[in-house]
Amino acid sequence: MTALAIRGGHLIDPAGGVDGLKDILLKDGRVAEIAGPGKLKLANGAEALDATGLTVAPGLVDIHVHLREPGQGYKETIATGTAAAAAGGFTSVAAMPNTTPVNDSPEVTRWMQAPERGAAVRVFPIAAATRGSKGETLNDYAALKSAGAVALTDDGRPILKDNIMRETLTAAARVGLCVIQHAEDTRLTQGASMNLGPVSFRLGLRGMPAEAESGMVERDIRLVTELRDNRVHLHVAHTSTAAALAAVRQARRSGLRVTCEVTPHHFLLTDEHVGFYDTNMKMNPPLRSAADRDAMIQAILDGVVDAIATDHAPHAVHEKEVEFENAPNGITGLETALGLSLRWLHREWKMPLGRVLSLLSAQPAGLLGLKGRGTLAVGSFADVVVFDPKAEWTYHARETRSKSRNTPFDGWTMQGKVRWTISEGRVVYSNPA
Repeated sequence: MTALAIRGGHLIDPAGGVDGLKDILLKDGRVAEIAGPGKLKLANGAEALDATGLTVAPGLVDIHVHLREPGQGYKETIATGTAAAAAGGFTSVAAMPNTTPVNDSPEVTRWMQAPERGAAVRVFPIAAATRGSKGETLNDYAALKSAGAVALTDDGRPILKDNIMRETLTAAARVGLCVIQHAEDTRLTQGASMNLGPVSFRLGLRGMPAEAESGMVERDIRLVTELRDNRVHLHVAHTSTAAALAAVRQARRSGLRVTCEVTPHHFLLTDEHVGFYDTNMKMNPPLRSAADRDAMIQAILDGVVDAIATDHAPHAVHEKEVEFENAPNGITGLETALGLSLRWLHREWKMPLGRVLSLLSAQPAGLLGLKGRGTLAVGSFADVVVFDPKAEWTYHARETRSKSRNTPFDGWTMQGKVRWTISEGRVVYSNPA
């Protein structure tokens, strides 16, 4: 593999504590050397990228995406989904198991990682916690981990039974895997299509109460407390309510290994954005109240939130162009997460750039134990994003690399333009100025 030098850039590696002008040499898929400006000694044949005026950072890590394969390739494929990831600066994505068939076996886990899938960046499958995600029978976690699974979840079909969730947490801890819970008591949300509140009342839509999320988080934390096993790791997916965050905050104070993620749409949008039944504003968990949205922002700034994840959930155009109640939940997000985070968390809300990048790289990599990812320390994987932190640009859904265009951010102004994305030493996205 040809060596690649990135010269003249401002290197920010939160995990390694680096923040300054550095040149970096990538060789054989790894970070080979970091040196002061102009001090790299290049072998013959080495390529070079001029990153003058640009930020060089660890490739982003998204721990919550839906790549739709196997079985739903008309929405997205692993090839198209990872192409969108590369365009957004992501070099690692963790794929949810709600595929057809459900990823509840080593065979499907391995299939998702096979070279034939044409992935542009590294795919880390997250396997189903129970057989068929039906919440009844636990899968073979050791076999799934051996096949490459990095965590366990039943995703949009949360585990409701206390005894099954207890067994899941215990068995996952035994093999060193995190349990990710989509926190929703579906007994309280049947037939609901948005957040319960004045907007749902005005639109005549059945609403999901915030308690459906917070109650499940509180139940899961109670189970973690009762197990008294410090190996147990509970991660709350796409947290969207103030009450759920309060429960996570208290669990952490109690010394429990409970972590959480928040999506850009939950820290930027509210249920008011549903407007006149805009199905590109329909997702699960739904867009919440302004108070909940503000709680997400505060928890990110306070350090309670461990990761920013996209919950990239592509759907075909015809699936979204129906009545609001009948439209599927979910939006795309891989190409907009960095631009939105830099525009709002960094520029508007003054979060240090290193902290924003940590939420998108080092911290999510750490949550799933992805060794050598989310950092540019010498010896780590050569996963790099190079972006112009000052560039403003407008996102147009028609230009997406995803198969789907179901985004609420079409036409939004973003900050920070990705110039190159490099996955294990290969340039997988290039958009030089």
